[in-house]
Amino acid sequence: MKISTIHIENFRLLKNFSVDLEDGLSLVIGKNNTGKTSFLTFLDRILGPSESKFKYDDFNLELREQIIGFLEGELPNEDVYSPLGIRARIQIDYEDSDNLAEVSKLIMSLDPDDRTIVLEFRYDLDYRALKILRQQFEAEKQDYTNTCSYLHENLTSHIPPITIRSLSSSDNSVWIDLKKENIKLDSIIGFQFVSARRDVTNREHDKTLSSQTSQIYKKATESEQHKAAVNDFKSELRKTDKDLSLIYETLFSDVVGKIKKFGGVKADDTLIHIVSTLQHKQLLEGNTTVTYKQGAHDLPEHYNGLGYMNLISMIFEIEVLTNNLKKEVGQSPAPINLLFIEEPEAHTHPQMQYVFIKNIKNLLHDSRNKADGTRIHLQSVISTHSSHIVAESDFEDIKYLFRVAPNSVESKNLKSLEQKYAANQKDRAHYRFLKQYLTLSRAEVFFADKIIMVEGDTERILIPAMMKKIDQENGAGDERPLLSQNVSVIEVGAHSKIFEHFIDFLGVRTLIITDIDSGYKEEIPESNPPKIEQHTCKPNDAKAQFTTNDSLVHFHGKQRSDLAYFVGLNSSQKSLKKNGKSWEQADDGCVYLAYQTAEDGYHARSFEDAFFNLNQELLRNKGHDSFQSLTKKWFDFYLADNDHFRFSENGVGSKPSLAIEILMNSESAGELEFSNWSIPEYIKEGLIWLRKD
Repeated sequence: MKISTIHIENFRLLKNFSVDLEDGLSLVIGKNNTGKTSFLTFLDRILGPSESKFKYDDFNLELREQIIGFLEGELPNEDVYSPLGIRARIQIDYEDSDNLAEVSKLIMSLDPDDRTIVLEFRYDLDYRALKILRQQFEAEKQDYTNTCSYLHENLTSHIPPITIRSLSSSDNSVWIDLKKENIKLDSIIGFQFVSARRDVTNREHDKTLSSQTSQIYKKATESEQHKAAVNDFKSELRKTDKDLSLIYETLFSDVVGKIKKFGGVKADDTLIHIVSTLQHKQLLEGNTTVTYKQGAHDLPEHYNGLGYMNLISMIFEIEVLTNNLKKEVGQSPAPINLLFIEEPEAHTHPQMQYVFIKNIKNLLHDSRNKADGTRIHLQSVISTHSSHIVAESDFEDIKYLFRVAPNSVESKNLKSLEQKYAANQKDRAHYRFLKQYLTLSRAEVFFADKIIMVEGDTERILIPAMMKKIDQENGAGDERPLLSQNVSVIEVGAHSKIFEHFIDFLGVRTLIITDIDSGYKEEIPESNPPKIEQHTCKPNDAKAQFTTNDSLVHFHGKQRSDLAYFVGLNSSQKSLKKNGKSWEQADDGCVYLAYQTAEDGYHARSFEDAFFNLNQELLRNKGHDSFQSLTKKWFDFYLADNDHFRFSENGVGSKPSLAIEILMNSESAGELEFSNWSIPEYIKEGLIWLRKD
């Protein structure tokens, strides 16, 4: 039995939000302000023990506007009014082998093949409440700054408590009210969470870890596994009580004697004894100290780094919370249990984050075991901003949250990408590569607002400098500087087309910087049998016949022989948008393929070709000693004949070294950095496109 899907409506950014949960661990990721904390808060509102009430600020902005419209405008007719409010549905899937004792009353469907339970939560402003709210508003609105301030203070007082119903999945008119049936929700779903706002500090007087040990001890006393150890502890306390009582007789003899002198109605009325009564449960509260080893010495917990304290505290807290889910001895745990861990990366460095996510599954797996040998069913959710945690996670566990509108977010399962790559064996191999590449090397793209894909090291090294140049040369304007935006740069070689489904999946603005890779074929007449050789050339060369860039061909839906098409495109025609299975030109496209264009009458084939064309003076002024990545022979030829193409094809010994040398030989002019070289026009066009929102 498990929670398979949670659907939420009108709660903050979760306007129409659904997320699928895995049987074990689900990893919820996404950029800032994509609803991760809202998701946890909502679960606490409906599943938490305190039955927390919703607040006006919890209502989605569009829902607030609707309510404001009804107060300031005309009320609708009651027969057409649909109650406004916050709602949710939790779908529970079960098998015939599950113990259905606690949920049998919730099963609404008579279909033997339907193994689902749907719990519906409603926090609705019904028509009667809306009328009363409107009447009160008309009478009191002069006392408030605006309608919003009135609703902030009064709205929730007019909405009845949350109703919880179990629905038939096939016929929503068939349902039962859990409250009327006296069914407690916590007997169905147990819920606990570890908040990102943990009370861990490394101040001397704070003993967070030490205090948590007493909570763990309280649960240990109920366990048969620890019964012998607890009894030994109590026995030692009784011995200590006897010893301390003898000491107390001496310590308190003066005051006891003074009290005795007052006498009473009869003898010994004021004769008291002060004895030791150490209580094992209270003893650990405030009297247990966690230390850590430093060589042969024990140091107090606050001497430890905040990251280690945070990690240890999380493990302690998980132990406490899973013990709560397992319930007291003699009590039955809920058939479904959900543990939410929010942002475990807080205060921890990358290596510690790797350690955490590598071990958390085993820790949670072991935490399911009760003292009597039985196991609870435990599902876990971890929300994170950490690319390091994502890198060590299973691809199939990831739930990606992203904004689809200013007031709405959605969730996608990364494992659904596999279906996009299932067409043939080659695509399936691409999917396996994608999983390995993204989780092992480039997990930060999941948290990026924009992505730049480059072919090799040269562009990857130079892109940050080029972004800075664009920002400095174009000023602030109405756009945010590129370096102030969350842009991730990843190296994909000539294989950007492999990422097309992933780009479409993320839906983020993506700039692909690539080469036009023009060439031609030539038959060698003297060869026997005839031999055909393939050569590179400039795109506007009379010999040019095709492009070897498969990504250009794929995204634009063209053939390799359509070189003239690519040469003829202007910058506005390079922005693409997915339409079904193909990409098409669109002003609001999310993908832009930047490749070499004609510049000052010269059309380059590669980055180096384009850079040399614009920056020959840089090489001439600095000389070969400053650019030793360039072959001396070809460097000298170039300075003599200005053949950019031949030099780029033959004279570059190490492309990464060339990029580093460009940066090392850069100069500033006033506030402008990198002022003594220019960015090739095609990259400039792409970066300016990317800078826009």
